[in-house]
Amino acid sequence: MSKQRFASVWDAIEDTPEEAENMKLRSALMTALKNHITRSEMSQAEAARVFGVTQPRVSDLMRGKINLFGLDALVNMAAAAGMHIEMRVLEPN
Repeated sequence: MSKQRFASVWDAIEDTPEEAENMKLRSALMTALKNHITRSEMSQAEAARVFGVTQPRVSDLMRGKINLFGLDALVNMAAAAGMHIEMRVLEPN
């Protein structure tokens, strides 16, 4: 067993760097949306109305079911909630 070090858990568990980057972005968006719901003290039904999705979809979000969400869906939900998303792209060292 090797003792590799990874910058992110996604780097360790995903098969390709592309998949790891996608999961990092999805994870960050899901965390931001979950925090927004919690801070706003919205019910899941209220959040569903704001995000333009169903309550079970919000439940999946709150339970961290990342495999059920693509980047487009998460960006759309954040925008519907009035959130502003910024992206930063870094060149390799």
